[in-house]
Amino acid sequence: MASGSAIRGSRVGAGPMGEAERGEAAPRVIVSFYCANKHETRPSFASDCQVPETWDCPRCGLPAGTDSANPPAAPKNEPYKTHLAYVKERRSDADGQAILEEALGKLRERRRLVQAALASAARN
Repeated sequence: MASGSAIRGSRVGAGPMGEAERGEAAPRVIVSFYCANKHETRPSFASDCQVPETWDCPRCGLPAGTDSANPPAAPKNEPYKTHLAYVKERRSDADGQAILEEALGKLRERRRLVQAALASAARN
């Protein structure tokens, strides 16, 4: 008994593939986009659609425009802000010092009560 494929004489991708099976291809237009690093990207678009003003460069990720002499500038990236940086924007140093003193006062009072309770329990 011979082993093999259930469908003899065929393989993956075999058969007619063309315009008749897929349908007519839409008319295309190729547009050149240039980034600040002088990379050229040439995506194709359907001729009846609107071509975007900018396109992301697949090589460096910068925005690219259709004018090779004047490509769009790289976007300004703000550095990551920590939680403390946002808090410092909202509060002054005097406010921060007052909040710190209040929190330390509560902590000291709690410690004093715990130590008093421990000393009281040790005496009994």
